[in-house]
Amino acid sequence: MNKKTLRDIDVNAKTVLVRVDFNVPFAAGKVADDTRLRATLPTIELLRERCARIVLVSHLGRPKGVATDSLRLAPVAARLSELLCRPVLTAPDCVGPAAQAAVEALGPGEVMLLENVRFHPEEEKNDPVFAQELASLAEIYVNDAFGAAHRAHASTVGVTAYLPSVAGMLMEQEIATLSQLLDAPAHPFAVLIGGAKISTKIGVLTHLLSKVDLLVAGGGIANTLLKAQGLAVGQSLVEDEQLDVARDFLMQAQRAGVRVLLPSDVVVGAVGASSGGARVVSSRAVPSDMMIGDVGPESISAIRSALSSARTVLWNGPLGLFEEERFARSTRALALALAAAPAVTVIGGGETGAAVAAAGVAERMSHISTGGGATLEFLEGKTLPGVAALDDA
Repeated sequence: MNKKTLRDIDVNAKTVLVRVDFNVPFAAGKVADDTRLRATLPTIELLRERCARIVLVSHLGRPKGVATDSLRLAPVAARLSELLCRPVLTAPDCVGPAAQAAVEALGPGEVMLLENVRFHPEEEKNDPVFAQELASLAEIYVNDAFGAAHRAHASTVGVTAYLPSVAGMLMEQEIATLSQLLDAPAHPFAVLIGGAKISTKIGVLTHLLSKVDLLVAGGGIANTLLKAQGLAVGQSLVEDEQLDVARDFLMQAQRAGVRVLLPSDVVVGAVGASSGGARVVSSRAVPSDMMIGDVGPESISAIRSALSSARTVLWNGPLGLFEEERFARSTRALALALAAAPAVTVIGGGETGAAVAAAGVAERMSHISTGGGATLEFLEGKTLPGVAALDDA
């Protein structure tokens, strides 16, 4: 990584603005999944050890520039307080006199979470005046929000014009892990790609073709690839406008010598049903009035066998509609298989991270990315604005 990190700068007794990604789900007014909060603890604790005054800034949801009570960050501060075993103060805004006064009252080692930065429309516009206001709260800027690093916003890019700017420990870890996948993975290297749309991941798939030995497809992506091969997929989710793209990709994979493993059997069910009625059929015999919701047991066995010799595995996207119990088996089975595998296992955040957590094996994975879109763009070889804007090493 050719960017400065928290280890390269003196933060002792300084006021430090830390961009975090606390865009987390809520349930009954409380944080439902604190993975992203836990991921930032090493950065926060290091700053505390050095007696810095820690000012956290994050977005939550999509308030579209309007203060929205359901998207306030007080519940996040409450959960972070529990994780740190010390109070996390809050501010009524992220800029302005009230925010300035709250920051000035911070003592060494104290932590404050500013209010949702997206309550201001200037944030997503990367407005320089707004960015300068944010920057005026601190002496140093640390970006630890890998999940937002693909956004050129005021709090991820704009502030770097006004403060010394470095990567936090989470940002450093994410970039190091994902760079290893792109630059020097241990072979055989297997990539498992699921999710709904091939259009959102074709860039990643194409970029990785020269680096991987095995590609396993599931979800809607597999449906589109199966149809591209001439198979009938009934009422399944398919991107018909991407069929030519899918055919071209399969030809590229063949030329590159990459094995593409598609489901040989699938679990089908009635469209619109929420439970029951699911059954296993051959992927060559999908009923015209049914939809594919998951890969079948024969396919799961084939995937396990194919992964048995892998030394590196990247998994992004569930293999089925795992939020429905009738279609959750393959995703759960894959999570358990990877937890037992000797390979380096990298989980591509988002729904995949949730699936691994639901299976109770998150701690047995080598790395679970906190990024969604940022992870995909990085693996596609794109430059992330929030990383590019940091000071060079």
